Amino acid sequence: MTLRGQILRGQLVTGGRLLSDGVVEISGDRVVWAGPASQRTDPLPERAAAGTTIIPGLVDVHCHGAGGFGFPEADAFGSTVAADHHRTNGTTSVIGSLVSAPPQILRSRIELLAGLVDEGTLAGIHLEGPFLSVLRCGAQDPDSILDGDPALLESLLEAGRGHIRSMTIAPETAHFDELASLLERHGAVVSIGHTDASNPIATRSIAHSAHAPLSATHLFNGMAPMHHGAPGAVAACLAAAAKGQMVVELVGDGVHLADETVATVFDLVGPHQIALVSDAMAAAGMPDGRYPLGPLDVDVVGGVARLAGQGETAIAGGTSRLMDIVRRAVNHAGVDLLSAVIAATATPASLMGLAGMVGDLVPGCRADLIVTGPELETRAVMAAGNWLMNYTES
Repeated sequence: MTLRGQILRGQLVTGGRLLSDGVVEISGDRVVWAGPASQRTDPLPERAAAGTTIIPGLVDVHCHGAGGFGFPEADAFGSTVAADHHRTNGTTSVIGSLVSAPPQILRSRIELLAGLVDEGTLAGIHLEGPFLSVLRCGAQDPDSILDGDPALLESLLEAGRGHIRSMTIAPETAHFDELASLLERHGAVVSIGHTDASNPIATRSIAHSAHAPLSATHLFNGMAPMHHGAPGAVAACLAAAAKGQMVVELVGDGVHLADETVATVFDLVGPHQIALVSDAMAAAGMPDGRYPLGPLDVDVVGGVARLAGQGETAIAGGTSRLMDIVRRAVNHAGVDLLSAVIAATATPASLMGLAGMVGDLVPGCRADLIVTGPELETRAVMAAGNWLMNYTES
């Protein structure tokens, strides 16, 4: 890529297309033009070096923290450090995820994160619990998991002041329909997850919410394995995604899911029904060691997070950033570049009601972008028209 002022030229992802020679023009914090270089009549920078690509800033809809701090337990300073870590690594829109906790703690955490949304540090809040299955709680505290309680949910939504954008719920929890309808009225996405539901129960719950934005929290993880005699929630979610009824999250870090699994889901449902997510926790971007995840401790060994002192237990969040996952999808799973980028930008932005604001490089969108090299290594990051990493062409 080469740039002159705020005109950038190179291989470009814009509007769902991959242009071999594209131009994006920035004015202030907005994109004002994007398209093929051949459509410009004014003098432009020289063509980019081969393999250099400009992609939209990434949108992570499931992220618990980074840089040693987690959204479920850190103060405002630590939560800002976590969000900034992701931003400088290319995730320019972060939805801060919480985990199951006692109601009073959840309310206080929501209030703290809502302030960070007001400041623009976060793009919203995701509640991963507490209305989950104890049988499929993973690294969530089972003592904090509750039966579905519409009155409690109403109080949590009030604490969020409109900033709660999604919530993970198990289809088998009490009052599922009422909870789902309440979330929809507040503009929050219902996300099916941490569930031991049978296929019929999961299918019925999906049908209840299929008229509104709907997702599956880290598909395959926190769910009963799909079996020919008991297909469970996994099959229900895949079928719904294939019909365009829901978006499925994939933690494609090589730990939560095998690369072949990621490739298969892309082949089955396509990038417009997939949101690549990090599920990152405090250890993301940090060395091995012990880190918090809400009320629980997590040991990270060889980059893999598991509950402390419990051996080969359930995976306890991710340690990768979303750009790491995009890179792995392309370089290891064999997903084509455009599909991987769409699944980490436009699809999650649309799911969260942010389409036209972030997640694309088209006129009117916020000027968030990443400059990548031939192996999708990050060379520079721009957020709202400001360079967060200095770009040096090589």
